[in-house]
Amino acid sequence: MGYELAIIGAGPAGYSASIYAVRAGIKTVVLDKGMGGGLASISPKIENYLGFESISGMDLTEKMKQHASKYADIHFNEDVTAIKKSDDGFAITTSKQSYVVKAVMLCTGTEYRKLNAPGEQDLQGKGVSYCATCDGFFFKGKTVAVIGGGNSAVIEAIYLKQLGCKDVYLIHRRDRLRAEKIYQEKALKNKVTIVYNSHVEQINGTDKVESVTVVHTQTKKKSTFEVDGVFISIGEEPQNTLAKNLGVALDEKGYVIVDKQQRTNLKGVYAAGDITGGLRQVITACAEGAIAALTSTEVLDKQYPY
Repeated sequence: MGYELAIIGAGPAGYSASIYAVRAGIKTVVLDKGMGGGLASISPKIENYLGFESISGMDLTEKMKQHASKYADIHFNEDVTAIKKSDDGFAITTSKQSYVVKAVMLCTGTEYRKLNAPGEQDLQGKGVSYCATCDGFFFKGKTVAVIGGGNSAVIEAIYLKQLGCKDVYLIHRRDRLRAEKIYQEKALKNKVTIVYNSHVEQINGTDKVESVTVVHTQTKKKSTFEVDGVFISIGEEPQNTLAKNLGVALDEKGYVIVDKQQRTNLKGVYAAGDITGGLRQVITACAEGAIAALTSTEVLDKQYPY
């Protein structure tokens, strides 16, 4: 089938964009290197997406997937390895086949930022995790540390405590958390132990995590916490390799620069969702996907009244 638009990434932005694109008469394919959903799919609980007082990220993105699948062709486990400008538009090479399209939308999202502490890489999968929803079950009745101070870190700490972890330490390098007040209050109510002004110097263990060594940012005093697991939640990094190789302009943090209509600096290339920075919320990703899809009609000989 000849596609006109290729959407790279099947997260909330990609799913939303695919629905709006097909409804605008655009032949659309969505390509995702995994099973879709993006980082939103592993959020234990989402309470700020309109229409759902509380829903797991997995359930919400599954609903999006089912909805989008009624419109666009979605190819999972198909990794895009290269995008090149061609005479006919853009040539896309994936792990399975090739495509030529007239427009490309980057919805590649973000990936977890690494702590880059000694022991982190060696003990990944042996007690070091970046996803409490994925791995928290294995630490019931055990002691764990969560690294970070934003919403995600505090939510993960609460989740682990409610899951049945014996003790949960929340280790943050500053003297106050960045998380919303409602989450801070929930953390204290759930008896999460907050360790302020401390950064992780090393994660210790041979075959599994045994402890973490932290250094106080002011006194420089070192402390060791005996833990069975370490959950690192210090933010995300934009997955911008495809954008960078294509020549798309990025900001100083590596996020794709777009205008109000989600256009990049390259004609026919659009971007939406977490890859563009900003709030990085599910609801804004969906909105950006819709805008990008409708804007792409400008290079696809489509008419859309907006």
